[in-house]
Formats: sequence, C-alpha cells, structure tokens
Amino acid sequence: MANKQKKAKKIVLAYSGGLDTSIILKWLREEYGAEEVIAFTADVGQGEELDGLEEKALKTGASKLYLSDLKEEFVRDFVFPAVRANAVYEGQYLLGTSLARPVIAKRMVEIARAEGADAVAHGATGKGNDQVRFELTTMALDKDLMTVAPWREWSLTSRTDLINFAEKHGIPIPVTRAKPYSTDRNLLHISFEGGILEDPWQEPDEDMFVLTVSPEKAPDKPTYLEIEFKGGDAVAVDGQKMTPAALLARLNTLAGANGIGRLDLVESRYVGMKCRGVYETPGGTILWLAHRNMETLTLDREAINLKDSLMPKYAALVYNGFWYSPEREALQALVDQTQARVNGVVRLKLYKGGASVVGRRSADSLYHDAYATFETDGVYNQADAAGFIRCSGLRLRIQKLLRG
Repeated sequence: MANKQKKAKKIVLAYSGGLDTSIILKWLREEYGAEEVIAFTADVGQGEELDGLEEKALKTGASKLYLSDLKEEFVRDFVFPAVRANAVYEGQYLLGTSLARPVIAKRMVEIARAEGADAVAHGATGKGNDQVRFELTTMALDKDLMTVAPWREWSLTSRTDLINFAEKHGIPIPVTRAKPYSTDRNLLHISFEGGILEDPWQEPDEDMFVLTVSPEKAPDKPTYLEIEFKGGDAVAVDGQKMTPAALLARLNTLAGANGIGRLDLVESRYVGMKCRGVYETPGGTILWLAHRNMETLTLDREAINLKDSLMPKYAALVYNGFWYSPEREALQALVDQTQARVNGVVRLKLYKGGASVVGRRSADSLYHDAYATFETDGVYNQADAAGFIRCSGLRLRIQKLLRG
C-alpha cells in the first residue's frame, strides 16, 4: 500500500508509441503529477513502427527518449534458450510477447538507475499478463524501484476512453474505432488482441496480418531450406552463418512468404481469465520444428522424455513472468546440459501454410542404419526381446493373477 500512496517524481516509461503508452505519457505529466518522464523504447524488431517515435514522445511530454537496440540480445539470450527447451505454452503458443518482456524490463531498470529515477512505468492493463512480467522482472533486478501502473490507477476504463482522451489532447494514435485491437510486434512474432477479436467466433480480417501471406496466396511451388544447429542453437540458414537476430529475420521472411506461422488461440492468462489472441510467428514456427527434430536424432530417449516432462513448467514460468526466478534458471541449466551434442542440419519443406521436416543429419547422431535395420546386424539379438517383454509386463501379469 505504501507504493500507492507515494508519488514518483522521475519516471522511466516503457514507451511504444501505441495507444496505451501515448496516453500514459501525457497522463503521467498532467494528471499523475510526475516532474519528469523519460520515454524508453526497446527495438526488439518492430521495424517501421519505430519511425518518428522520438518526435512524438517529446511532443507528448517526455524529457527525452532512449531507443535501445535489443534485437541480438533478445534472440540470443531469451528466444534461443526457450527454443533449446522446446517451450510451448498450452500446446500452441510460442511465447513471443512473454519472451520480449524481460529483456525490455531489464533495460528499463538499467536506464532508471543511470538516470536516478525513482520509478518505472508500463502500459499493461490490470487484466493482462504483461503487468506481471514487467513488475516481476523489476522486482528481481532492483529492490528499490517503484512501479507506476496507470491502468490500475486512472479513471479511464476502456480503450474507447483512451481514444477519446487522445482526440481531446490531439495525440496521434495508431488505432481507429473500426479497428481498435492492440498489437505487439518483435522479431519472434506479432500479436493482435482486443476490439473486433474479442468474439472468439469471429474470423480475423485478412488485411490484419503483417508478417505472413494468406496460405491460399502462397507460392504453388514449395520452398526448401536447411537450418544448421550447434549446441542447440541455430547458427546458419542454407549454409550461411548469421547472427541470432539476422537468422530469425531470415526465417521470418522465408516462412512468412509461404503463409506459415498463423495461430488463432484462446489462452489462459496468469491473472485468471481466458483471452483470445491472434499471432503470427513465421520464423519461430519453423525454428521450433527444426530444433525438435534435431533432438530426435541426437538426444538419448530418456533425455528427451525428461525435457518433455519439464517443458510445460518451463513454458508456464516464462508466460507468467518468472524469467528471472531461480526455478527457471535451474531448469535452463538442465536443458542446456542436454544440448552439447544437438549439432547438425535439418532440411524443411515449406508449402502453403505448412512446414514439414524432410531430412536431418548430424555427426553426433544416435541413429545408425546398421542398428535400426531389419536385416542382420551385430549388436542386437532379437531373441533377447522375449525376456525384455516378460520383465516389462510382469506387473500386469501379477495384477491379472491376483484380481482376475
């Protein structure tokens, strides 16, 4: 309760230039009463969305704008570890927003320290997951910083109220009353929520999509590509070595051109309610697929099974904002220990919204045709299977003998 009563004087705001943070910037100065608001924008791959942000931020009340290029750090230190874990939330979501929040919040805390700010602020609503992700990261990295969350304090109760506020104060915003959904874009994905998408029966408009063509309009000829892995991380596409960010951008282009990576999902938010989101994750979709198939060739069966059993916990921790928790870090250490021999090349076929693996090879492969063959081999006596099966089924036989 103490934090709610105390007013911050100097605030670093995570600023995207979108509807929410554009309103928040003006609100922090004029209604909250902050003496100074420093805008901070993380470049995690938004592309043209960053154009003109500094001018807009200064006109709306910021004293300055930090624009930090975090693309390489985002992919190398957040996306790639999640890929090594094969992390997927509720069986479908590749955690595009969830993975970006901790790298953004980390840099925001660094700027707040450098500027001597006493608080950070974000544009996440009181119903969403991002408020938890931003604030848990801040708490993990700095014990003294306050967090100002306008959606939990102001009298504005809807995005319609925000649009009205923007029109009243002459603040340009990237949404309209006809298309009031919110978007979040980074190198891994773009998400769409709210507005016309709040009806889970309503199909998204085709003109909403940004990173992918419609599968119906994708090329009639398939695209083949090869992804090379070293230590569980992708390092090259079609033989060309690339940095993590450049590699993911290349996969986005190839997969997006073939209509791959669209997902329409109703997910379970950490705060309790369900929400409907539409996602485009073209490069991530084929990266996850390729990595999983590289593991099938190079990982021991029980290592795969152990990772599979832990993956839902890992994904939930990331989704719920616990990137910097000791349990996520412990899981990551285990995952990374399994990745030393996840080396090799996976070949994929991309065609009209679908991606399939059509080849894989590795110097560290545990597959050998001389052992798997149906022909004669020198390492396996088929008669041994009888005893193996009898031992495996002993508990079943005993159960039947005793219970009938």
